Amino acid sequence: MATESLAKEAPITLAPPKKKKKNKISRRENNWHGWLFIGPYALIFSIFILVPVILAVILSFTNFNAIQFPKFVGFLNYITILTNDAEFMKYVLPNTVVYAVVVGIGGYALSFVLAWALCNLTKPVRTVFALILYSPSMTTGVAMTVLWKVIFSGDQAGLLNSWLMELGVITEPIIWLTDARYLLPIVIIIGLWSSMGIGFLSMIAGILNTDESLYEAGSIDGISNRFQEMFYITIPQMKPQMLFAAVMAIVGAFQNGMVTSMLVGNPSPGYASQLLVNHIEDYGFQRYEMGYAAAISVVLLLIVQLFSKGANLLLTDKDPYGKKGGEEDEQGEEN
Repeated sequence: MATESLAKEAPITLAPPKKKKKNKISRRENNWHGWLFIGPYALIFSIFILVPVILAVILSFTNFNAIQFPKFVGFLNYITILTNDAEFMKYVLPNTVVYAVVVGIGGYALSFVLAWALCNLTKPVRTVFALILYSPSMTTGVAMTVLWKVIFSGDQAGLLNSWLMELGVITEPIIWLTDARYLLPIVIIIGLWSSMGIGFLSMIAGILNTDESLYEAGSIDGISNRFQEMFYITIPQMKPQMLFAAVMAIVGAFQNGMVTSMLVGNPSPGYASQLLVNHIEDYGFQRYEMGYAAAISVVLLLIVQLFSKGANLLLTDKDPYGKKGGEEDEQGEEN
């Protein structure tokens, strides 16, 4: 009985709960291992991309001839582009927009169609054809110029003139590379020919990595042919690859210009195939108006950014609840 009374009177004390050790590093904490890995890339990115872009923006507000110290002129270079550069508004900007729309959109669509067609072939055949289609994007501008100069040569020895004369389409050779009517179409053809770049390979990877079970489920739900599979299964499952390919196509279309300079010279006859990159090269490295060339490069950067944002809006999935990716995970960890 005494034992029971003591047990009743003794206070019950609970040991404090032990704190659990954190096994994972919080996302908000500074992970020096991550900084160590990203450091070399950040250094190279800053030296070769970030710093040149900042310097170009600064030089765009100056008058700089590459010899004397830059002289600040404010927005004069941008005002000159919009009001006093007749070639820019009449030839360069329209040519660039036409070239970017045809080569960018056309090359993008062609890349997807060819990638989808190649993925329906066996692996050895697909590898060979993918290498053939990708090889033009790896060749330099000089190599492409030599090839296309032979094709568009203005005498009877030119391949295109020879073929057209044999077919009876023309009776005398056409001087393709000096006639302003044909220069821009020729440049567009060359751009489409070399547009199967890294975006083309990313599309192949996206199609090949699509879950096969989705095709089986689609066949049960009524999908009866490969085109329906492409529209209802393949395209929705590879939007990240398509977004990457779209950005690469836009950037490649706007930055192309080496072939034009090597093929017909800079500036081109009558500015018929003059693009923004050629205009920058003309003012920067031939007239040595570096400040004005920097202003044109900033305009080109803004145009590329605008088109890239448009592609991002079209190809990025939107969350119906308006939350950004990863926001729910962070809230769950905090709770």
